Amino acid sequence: QLHFVESGGGWVQPGGSLRLSCVASGSTLEHYAVGWFRQVPGKGREGVSCIDSRGGSKKYHNSVKGRFTISRDNEKNAVYLRMNDLQPEDTAVYHCAALMPGYYCSGDMTEAHFDGWGQGTQVTVSS
Repeated sequence: QLHFVESGGGWVQPGGSLRLSCVASGSTLEHYAVGWFRQVPGKGREGVSCIDSRGGSKKYHNSVKGRFTISRDNEKNAVYLRMNDLQPEDTAVYHCAALMPGYYCSGDMTEAHFDGWGQGTQVTVSS
């Protein structure tokens, strides 16, 4: 069973950049689509981006289009999220998870379709 560890979060000023990493263990990641979600206190997880198993299809939440880029390296069992022009509303704990078989990456990412949640990595954007 896949299990993820996220890293790369931190504090940045508005307009700054971060690169998040999501490394999988327990199984080979190459057969799975992977999604990034974010969560703020008191709210459910919000889908940010999703990448298919080969990296050919990428989907983004409207709020991050043009600023965030998802990528993957199946040899390293890893998925990345490059975040540019970060804004205070991007502040959240960011999680990654694998899309369960039978589902496809879409702009409407349903949390229940994903599994293997890690602890997440905190991203704080403030001046």
